[in-house]
Amino acid sequence: MSKVALVVDDSMLVRYTVCRFLEERGFTVETAANGNEALQVVAQVLPDLIVTDMAMPLMSGSELITALKSKPETSDVPIIVITGRASGFSEADRRADFAVSKDIDVEKQLEKALSTISGKLVRAHGAGK
Repeated sequence: MSKVALVVDDSMLVRYTVCRFLEERGFTVETAANGNEALQVVAQVLPDLIVTDMAMPLMSGSELITALKSKPETSDVPIIVITGRASGFSEADRRADFAVSKDIDVEKQLEKALSTISGKLVRAHGAGK
């Protein structure tokens, strides 16, 4: 069974780019445009990986991370944060497993992020399924 990733970003272009990248690496991908939608998806499908933007309407990435970390079923799911380099890295970014800047080659950074968290993906996949 393939791993499931949830991509959360209010930019359709970023969602498309990240989804395509993950699908090429064997993930089944779910998407959401903000944190509220992401929590609705998570209620239906427990992802093995979450990639989220930080600055989104309705519910920010920081609020989403807080909600995910507060629930036992999602507290160990690896999180990759995608953020604008100009915004810097906040406390929420440090709660994530990896941070990627939109201002630099996103796919190259995602490849490094997946490599870095691959052990966590295996553990999350085994525990969640």
